[in-house]
Amino acid sequence: MIVDLVLVNAKAFLKQGITECSISVNEGKIHKIGKEVNMPKSDRRLNLNSMLILPGLIDVHVHLRDEGKAYKEDFLTGTAAAAAGGFTSVIDMPNNEPVTMSIATLRNRMKIAEKRIFVNVGFRSEFPENPGEIGGIAKEGAFGFKLFMTNQVGGLNLDDDQAILESFKKVSRSGLSTAVHAEDMKSLKDAENQLRKNGKNDLSSFLKAHSPDVEVQAVKRVLNLAQKASMRLHFCHITTHEALEIISKKKSEIQASSEVTPHNLLLSLKELKKVGNLGLMMPPIRDEEQVAGLWEGIRQKSIDMIASDHAPHALKEKESESVWSVKVGIPGLETTLPLLLTEVKRGRLSIDDLARLLSEKPADVFGIRGKGHVTLGGDADLTVVDLHRTFKIDSSKFKSKAKFSPFDGREVQGKAVKTFVGGQLVMDEGEIVAKAGSGRILRRQ
Repeated sequence: MIVDLVLVNAKAFLKQGITECSISVNEGKIHKIGKEVNMPKSDRRLNLNSMLILPGLIDVHVHLRDEGKAYKEDFLTGTAAAAAGGFTSVIDMPNNEPVTMSIATLRNRMKIAEKRIFVNVGFRSEFPENPGEIGGIAKEGAFGFKLFMTNQVGGLNLDDDQAILESFKKVSRSGLSTAVHAEDMKSLKDAENQLRKNGKNDLSSFLKAHSPDVEVQAVKRVLNLAQKASMRLHFCHITTHEALEIISKKKSEIQASSEVTPHNLLLSLKELKKVGNLGLMMPPIRDEEQVAGLWEGIRQKSIDMIASDHAPHALKEKESESVWSVKVGIPGLETTLPLLLTEVKRGRLSIDDLARLLSEKPADVFGIRGKGHVTLGGDADLTVVDLHRTFKIDSSKFKSKAKFSPFDGREVQGKAVKTFVGGQLVMDEGEIVAKAGSGRILRRQ
């Protein structure tokens, strides 16, 4: 038998740990794992020079933009950024233009993406105006729904607990989950309006409006509603230790998971004051005590996964004298892995942690079949890492359209050097070497 590809002289992260081995790939699947002498003949053979193979990284929280927001990012540039960062699968969020919130908008978005993506892409939907469409959206293959609790994005009235509860029940019947941006809208808007009234429009005012308590209130409220509906919850970008503790305690009563971002782990108010508006996001960067609480959550495994919340904008949208006019969010697909590999070097994370947080748990929690593990018969989505590569982050070289980062100039150690999607080499030494359409649309089964 002649297979498509054999990777030799590698180290791979397998269930039993890091193992020196070779891997053969055929028709997009992992065909064999073992010694080089036992590998079949192949059309292509690559010597990885003892570099590390991780299960293809999965980012469950990205904003690929496109359609009406293509000037910020599009499917080509967003998934090129993903491949450059070592990600083989991503899940797109629905606050697009038009908002992904119906069978028609979801179907259209999948169709547009299909021939333009370099990595695998799944989609979330906002809640539709007609709750009767929830089942149909699920059947289209959405990975669940998204609830932005900060402002009205989809068709669900955020002030109406009964309406939210009824929609949650429909989501529960579909077997899907709801991802939540947990900041209480009323508390947030009341604080913001008062600050605006008093002429306060600086960074510290933004932090006051988006206080830790705003997150905690929203977490408590949505947990209560989800428990009544027996619906699975996923909390996006948790930033406070108190919110994390509340979620962790509830896990015995309700299926719930949480994510944290690299920027909330690695930036605090000291760095935010230096980078200013470029580091503005929702929820915001917190103080050192909250950052320490998140690291404790990583250590205790109460945080389930790390996600970038890749949120690209045009640079001019980050520049404003008034903080209330700044577009929130930063690009993260190309910085997540090197930043975390640097923490591995420093001893704050292990390779086991990295594989669990960026591959295994995202695949397991969201039912992304065949992914998240390097295993026989699994999809050949593989991220090859050079643990010794040292460089400085330079946003001007990003594949993303967003050429800015609060991490600009930071020296990091460790980098994705090859990204395989379905056995096909998509990124090699920072260059995209595959054709658009190499990735496929992921549908929740």
